[in-house]
Amino acid sequence: MTRSIGILTAGGDAPGLNAAIRAIGKSAVRSHDMKVVGFLDGFRGLLEKRHIRLDSESMSGILTRGGTILGTGRAKVHKMSIGGQVMDMREAMVDNARSMGVDVLVCLGGGGTQKNALRLAKAGMEVITLPKTIDNDVWGTERTFGFDTALNIATEAIDRLHSTAHSHHRLMVVEIMGHNTGWLALASGIAGGADVVLIPEVPYDIDAVAESLMRRKAAGSRFSIIAVSEGALSLEEAARMEELRDQKQAASTEEEKEAAREARADFESGRSDHTTRLAEDLEARTGIEARVTILGHVQRGGTPSPKDRLLATRLGVEATEAAAEGHTRIMIADRERTAVRVPLDEVAGNRRVVPLDHPWVVTARRLGMGLGD
Repeated sequence: MTRSIGILTAGGDAPGLNAAIRAIGKSAVRSHDMKVVGFLDGFRGLLEKRHIRLDSESMSGILTRGGTILGTGRAKVHKMSIGGQVMDMREAMVDNARSMGVDVLVCLGGGGTQKNALRLAKAGMEVITLPKTIDNDVWGTERTFGFDTALNIATEAIDRLHSTAHSHHRLMVVEIMGHNTGWLALASGIAGGADVVLIPEVPYDIDAVAESLMRRKAAGSRFSIIAVSEGALSLEEAARMEELRDQKQAASTEEEKEAAREARADFESGRSDHTTRLAEDLEARTGIEARVTILGHVQRGGTPSPKDRLLATRLGVEATEAAAEGHTRIMIADRERTAVRVPLDEVAGNRRVVPLDHPWVVTARRLGMGLGD
């Protein structure tokens, strides 16, 4: 019987985390008379036994707050920096949870958190996860909490760029988060009326993008909005990325693996200003003055939207019910507006990308939006 639940938030922050913490805590205490503790700063808090008691007072007023009252971190449970060394701390974390009387650990996070949670589950910990990220890229769920709030922010930014783009007859290139998937850029691009949307799933041809902008100019449109996912790749970059994947898969020795990691790091570092370079290239090809707006972390902040609060609350309550029933090693997913329990083994290590036949892609094409191909 589950008597105590531990909660931690890991990875990047996102709107809705506090709503989920509140839902787990309140339903655990009120419906099942459980003790609830929150570990601070992600998995490292569990390792160092840094925690707080989650009671009515600590959970009061957090529903509408952005970020996470527990703090977060990106430490990997099997590769944690300890005293200048990288160590596997899974067994120590499991022992800590047991010594504190924590029966089930609920981990709130994105793809990396799902993998870390599974590693702990394989080490003997009873684990449940919730899908959190503005990127909406967690496998097995239709929506992640944090996405809707970020979508609202990105869409409003595109809305605001229309007036200055129209006034100055410019190309406005706006970079939108999303990591290596295009959900956020595609949705906000459609909702905000962007003319071109570039996402990682559709490698772009810079000449094709320029041609679509010139067609708009010839038709009398004196400005354009280009929404660019931070992970968008040109055809050349996509080919290089494929080479790096092959190199990583072919690596058999530690030296080869390290070389593959360094090559990938160099590639990522070289793309740090890719949106700026894209704008410069388009300006040179079209003769239209271009300006860049990078939304950055503003998309992860602020008060969570009602949809994100509702989603996080529904999933949080279901996590408590699963824990009470002894059903663990699962992620609580959202499918057809229903909370569904998905085996964590199926989720960890996979990423939900935008299918090329997704209704949003079809909609964009039928509207005449350029996708760069």
